[in-house]
Amino acid sequence: MSPDGLISNLYCDTVPIKYKRHLSTTSNSQTPNSTMAKTKELSKDTRNKIVDLHQAGKTESAIGKQLGVKKSTVGAIIRKWKTYKTTDNLPRSVAPRRISPRGVKMITRTGPGRLIRVKERMNGAMYREILSKNLLPSARALKMKRGWVFQHDNDPKHTARATKEWLRKKHFKVLEWPSQSPDLNPIENLWRELKIRVAQRQPQNITALEEIWMEEWAKLPATVCKNLVVTYRKRLTSVIANKGYITKY
Repeated sequence: MSPDGLISNLYCDTVPIKYKRHLSTTSNSQTPNSTMAKTKELSKDTRNKIVDLHQAGKTESAIGKQLGVKKSTVGAIIRKWKTYKTTDNLPRSVAPRRISPRGVKMITRTGPGRLIRVKERMNGAMYREILSKNLLPSARALKMKRGWVFQHDNDPKHTARATKEWLRKKHFKVLEWPSQSPDLNPIENLWRELKIRVAQRQPQNITALEEIWMEEWAKLPATVCKNLVVTYRKRLTSVIANKGYITKY
């Protein structure tokens, strides 16, 4: 599929919601996944695999050999996950607070879809249930035309046989997502915008955090979503030119 065809896509992602104290609106426009040099070459899929293998009892050396990653990098990612319960790269000037529900979010060219809070560790069955209850309703609410394409990354929950079979039975067209690829989902940029808006309101507890997330998500203008999608060709071209390294996006 050409980048132009992505205009009608529905993008989905599962990420930790992390409230960040002192988050500056003047920080670099890079997405959070590209701000730390130590792990800039690793995709989110690879970072999550490192955590999964660690939880399975493998040593840092074994994980590094299996994935072709330096042991020091593996250790850094595991320590970050133990501290913040996420493998996302955090802005250096940010001091995260331990308020971290998890969520599923969706966007399209015509605006944001539903934002779903997940109160426990996500698994494949939970992910499929969320899609079952929210994917089509989001597409209908956003008046998506026929032929729209669903995109999610290579998280194990997304690529599980049961999930692929569920999507096939529902006749959803899924965009192919190469392994070991840079995190090019435009929803990451929208996520950063949402984090800034939430941080400016300074939620003090988990209840306030959830309410503010939902309020600010609903207020995100459709023009922001449209711009992220229609500029996708430029993003792809820039990543290719930089051979997968950091771009201005």
